[in-house]
Amino acid sequence: MEMRRRYAFLLTTICLMSGLEVMAQTDISLSTHWNNRANYNPAFIARTDYLYLFCNTRYQWVGINGAPVVLNVQVSEYYDAIHSAFGLSFVDDKIGATQSFNPMLTYAFRIAKKDKWALSMGLSGGMFIRTMDASKLEAETAGDPSLYNYYNKINQPDVNVGFEFQNAHFIAGISSTHLMSISKSDSLFLNTNHRYAYAIYRNDNPMMLSYSFGMQVVNRFNLTVVEGNVFIRVKRPAKMITGPLNKGPQEILDIGLTCRTSREMTLLLGVMI
Repeated sequence: MEMRRRYAFLLTTICLMSGLEVMAQTDISLSTHWNNRANYNPAFIARTDYLYLFCNTRYQWVGINGAPVVLNVQVSEYYDAIHSAFGLSFVDDKIGATQSFNPMLTYAFRIAKKDKWALSMGLSGGMFIRTMDASKLEAETAGDPSLYNYYNKINQPDVNVGFEFQNAHFIAGISSTHLMSISKSDSLFLNTNHRYAYAIYRNDNPMMLSYSFGMQVVNRFNLTVVEGNVFIRVKRPAKMITGPLNKGPQEILDIGLTCRTSREMTLLLGVMI
C-alpha cells in the first residue's frame, strides 16, 4: 500500500461572530471539519491508500481567563484486504471551570464498486470524562466557600455512529454522536446527542485547482444550525517541478469560507509545506 504524507501549515483563521446564543455543552467546534469529519462521523476514516494523521488545536477569545481551548488528535489507517479502517482519537476541551476528555476507538467498514462509488459505515466507542472545578471561577465575594469547595467529575461510556456515501463528485453522510446521552436532559455539564446530515460537491482538476462546496445541518434537542462551505485548493503544474519529486501537480494553497446560521463566519487560509 502506498503511503502518502501531507503537511499543512495553517496561516490564518479569522472568525467573525455577533450575538451568539449561550448553549449547553456541544460537540467541539473546529473550522477544519469539512476536511476531517471523523469527530462526528466515524465512517469518514475509511480513507484508502494511506495512513491518516491529524492534529488540530483552537484558541478562542485570546487573553480572557477561562477562554475555550480545544486539542484534537486522530490517527487511522485503512486495510484494503479486509475493507476496514481502524482509528484512535482523543479530544481535550477546556472552557472556564470545566474540562472534558474524550478518547475513542473507531472502526469503519467500506463497500465499493471499483472507482464508481463507495459506502462506509463507522462506529466509535470510548469514554467521556468531564470535570467541574469551581475554584477556577472568579467569585463575586472573595473566599466564597460554595465555589471553592465544589469539585465534580463525570465518567460515562460514549458511542458515535455514522454512514457516508461517495462517488466521483458527491459526498453525502448522516451520523449521530453521544448515543448514550439520548435520553438525558440537555445539561450544561454533560455531552448531548447530536445529529448530522451533510452533502458535498467536489471537482478535482488534476492540473490547476480543485474546489468543493457543501451544506451541513446539525440538530440537538430544539436547536438546529445550518452551515455552508466553499473551499478552493490551488496547485502548481507538474511541469514547474523538477527532479524525483515530480509525481504530478503540487498542492500549494488552500482558501475556504464557512457561514453558519448561528451568525458565525470563518475564513481559512493555508499553505502546503
